[in-house]
Amino acid sequence: MPKKRPLPRSDVESVLQSLGAKAKIVECRKKSSIFVQGGPANAVFFIKKGKVKLMVTSEQGKAAIIGVLNGGSFFGEGSIAGQPLRMMTASAITDCSLLRIEKSAMAAALRENKEFSAMFTAYMLSRNLRYEADLVDLLFNSSEKRLARILLLLARYGMEGQPQRIVPKISHEMLAQMVGTTRQHISEFMNKFRKLGFIDYNGGLEVHSSLIDITLHD
Repeated sequence: MPKKRPLPRSDVESVLQSLGAKAKIVECRKKSSIFVQGGPANAVFFIKKGKVKLMVTSEQGKAAIIGVLNGGSFFGEGSIAGQPLRMMTASAITDCSLLRIEKSAMAAALRENKEFSAMFTAYMLSRNLRYEADLVDLLFNSSEKRLARILLLLARYGMEGQPQRIVPKISHEMLAQMVGTTRQHISEFMNKFRKLGFIDYNGGLEVHSSLIDITLHD
């Protein structure tokens, strides 16, 4: 049986925009909050353009970035799984154009459109596998390897479509939160990667596929 192709992104956006007033376009400026941890979970978001980070803060005030999402990604899906309050904060890394879909409208779309439902389920399974891989990475790999993997993911190596290579400006502090190490260590690793030719700074951070070598070394 031939493998069924995922619903094209244009079709996904058409389904969402067909929801009318219950799916509104929201423009977010760089560094602005989209929703905050502990706020009401009343909508799902779809990224039309830009990058979004998801961050969790402990009761002690320690923050950790658990994901960076690109255009074509959903987030805030806990709202349709019975989650009353947000378990994380979502913020714009770059200027973003988003679709905000009310949870009742999203639930109805999933019930009534089988193709859209299958696509969304496959997307969520893929995201869960990514989170599992992130956990394994955190438990068993060095900070240097974790940083290399995060840079490759930001540049979209190994994902569908062409790699970006030039990734949006991202601070060493943010990378430290994602890797789970100090800003000083991030600076040391980035300098090492640059000297080895794995990354460049040419009007932005340019990531080369050769950085994969770092993730493969014991």
